Amino acid sequence: MTPSVAEKLALARQVEITDDELRIDLDDGRRLAVPLAWFPRLLAASAKARAKWELLGNGEGIHWPDADEDLSVSGLLAGIRPA
Repeated sequence: MTPSVAEKLALARQVEITDDELRIDLDDGRRLAVPLAWFPRLLAASAKARAKWELLGNGEGIHWPDADEDLSVSGLLAGIRPA
């Protein structure tokens, strides 16, 4: 399924990781919650590594340098699980 134009334009603004979920606040007011189990590197990472994230571009993606994980907002909105 191809993401809609609105989804392609949504940008991450804030990231939070709980024991079970990755939560991303988007600039359009939506909050995306995805099971942490979808991301084995983040699941295995320490709390310190999970807390150290950076926005890529203007929020088009999220990078965790200490967990070696990169995610795109458009991929998450499309429901694409990382390989």
